[in-house]
Amino acid sequence: MATWVLSECGLRPLPRIYNQPRNRLTANKTNPSKITASPFCKTPISTPSFWVSTGSRDRNWALKVSAPLKITSVDEEEDKGIEKINGEFDPGAPPPFKLADIRAAIPKHCWVKDPWRSMSYVARDVVLVFGLAAAAAYFNNWVVWPLYWIAQGTMFWALFVLGHDCGHGSFSSNPKLNSVVGHLLHSSILVPYHGWRISHRTHHQNHGHVENDESWQPLSEKIYKSLDTATRTLRFTLPFPMLAYPFYLWGRSPGKKGSHFHPNSDLFVPNERKYVITSTACWTAMAALLVGLSFVMGPVQMLKLYGIPYWIFVMWLDLVTYLHHHGHDDKLPWYRGKEWSYLRGGLTTLDRDYGWINNIHHDIGTHVIHHLFPQIPHYHLIEATEAAKPVLGKYYREPKKSWPSTISLTGKPYKKHETRSLC
Repeated sequence: MATWVLSECGLRPLPRIYNQPRNRLTANKTNPSKITASPFCKTPISTPSFWVSTGSRDRNWALKVSAPLKITSVDEEEDKGIEKINGEFDPGAPPPFKLADIRAAIPKHCWVKDPWRSMSYVARDVVLVFGLAAAAAYFNNWVVWPLYWIAQGTMFWALFVLGHDCGHGSFSSNPKLNSVVGHLLHSSILVPYHGWRISHRTHHQNHGHVENDESWQPLSEKIYKSLDTATRTLRFTLPFPMLAYPFYLWGRSPGKKGSHFHPNSDLFVPNERKYVITSTACWTAMAALLVGLSFVMGPVQMLKLYGIPYWIFVMWLDLVTYLHHHGHDDKLPWYRGKEWSYLRGGLTTLDRDYGWINNIHHDIGTHVIHHLFPQIPHYHLIEATEAAKPVLGKYYREPKKSWPSTISLTGKPYKKHETRSLC
């Protein structure tokens, strides 16, 4: 097992957080189960594991799109009270509440999925996408184009969020509707719907686990040293990490094999291969359409209308993913072995406030409750979060408000309940 990680503080040994075992499940003092790190790139460690939480490799895509049916917890998340280190709140301590306590605090109507309401958001976004393209093509001047690129790239990101809801099953209770809408939305922005949906589900069910999460993990010394200079530069030097998503889809991350497009990838089990083939075929059809339009309209025009907005969308996706899974001055805990549980992993995500953009990208900033209960529709996440705050207490990190002036996405993400830096 690697004893070094790459973190925001540089290459350093895994810190020993506790002098004594935290609970009876942790017996080896020399192999601590919790580390903290926050690399700015998609750098998962090897040893893929698909069903750590459920103990099953049978993946029915229409059903298993949310929280595991059985949650493995530390001492069944028994109420030990909030632990402290040096008199400060310890965000990595076993929480004094259970997943069921959070669920019970959320109003029942927040779990109701309204397909007509979901489709209304799709209609709104699609109309805006085509309207922006038509307006940019009509004016066709270099004052309008940069504004168009930013606006259209943001709308592509909004389409992605709706397709992401389809993948979680929070779009509607009809799996066929979710699949059709998800394919249309994701294929239109060159994302393989089923391939990404499956790997993203693995991420949700193993988040915060330093070995088993699918993406955005600390990078071990062994894997880091195996990277060539070009790869290191592309993964750890801005702005390249902001453009990583398409390459992640094709080749995943260091230490892991496979592709989101290949049905025989390590990402998938045999009964999922037909779904991956379908998604790859839809992606290929969209790519062929773009090539055909380039011959009709000209490659430069297609670059302006689609190519540049696509890369703006990629930047949105990588930025938001980073912001929701990593702290800045205050680090978030990572776990390994029996220290990890679905609840503790979910609590290591962050909410972020994007000001007036919150509504445009469907309140994806309410990420903690989404990670714990991905089956809740996006239009209920704010209410569900407010209802859960009294239960979460200091384990919920209040996002710094951006409204009405600027988007506060840099610096400390917390308005209150400051946590200590463990780096």
